[in-house]
Amino acid sequence: MQFLLDYQWEIFILLEVLSLVSILLFGIVRYLLSKKKSSVLFLFLFLVLLLMEAALAVVLYRETGEISTFQIVITIFVIYACTFGIGDFKKLDRYMRLKIGNWRGIDLLTEEDKLLMRKQKDPRYIAQKYRYSSMIHFVIFVCAQAIFWYIGLGSIEKVISYLTDLSWIGTSNVENTPYPNEVLYGISQVWGLVFIIDFIYSWSYTIFPSKQGGE
Repeated sequence: MQFLLDYQWEIFILLEVLSLVSILLFGIVRYLLSKKKSSVLFLFLFLVLLLMEAALAVVLYRETGEISTFQIVITIFVIYACTFGIGDFKKLDRYMRLKIGNWRGIDLLTEEDKLLMRKQKDPRYIAQKYRYSSMIHFVIFVCAQAIFWYIGLGSIEKVISYLTDLSWIGTSNVENTPYPNEVLYGISQVWGLVFIIDFIYSWSYTIFPSKQGGE
């Protein structure tokens, strides 16, 4: 167990590198070697590595009894992989099919893929897509915070009092916040920062469309 505590970041980085390699091998085996069944093993490996990251965070939390930056980072990575990461994987998959198909001299893209790739070069489509994703993120974030606050406070009256007095934001003492424990408070702090950055970035495609390039 001490080994995990001493080398937690190194283990996490190794798992991330292996995850990336497994995704790339999936594309190589599936599209370059044309072995679809074998390629599924690398997707399975990716999921196993993702579960190992989550398990590592849980084990370290149970060992130390404290929430740390490490657990928060892993939580963000796992949530990303299960949400926005799916769309990014599909984009990478199309890119690998395009490049490997060109290299092999065959067309691995469907008409739907080609249409979507053309759309992704249209600033209006890009802006619409990011507006949509930012609003989904907003709804999920607000709902999650509402649940966290209700768990910590248990009544609407207390929730309103914290909403009208935001002086608790940034405090290191979780008892002065509407959150029930340090875990949810730490996650919410990082998530809030990520949400703000993501929201501004997403709407920049709408506010400054002429300055944005295609994906």
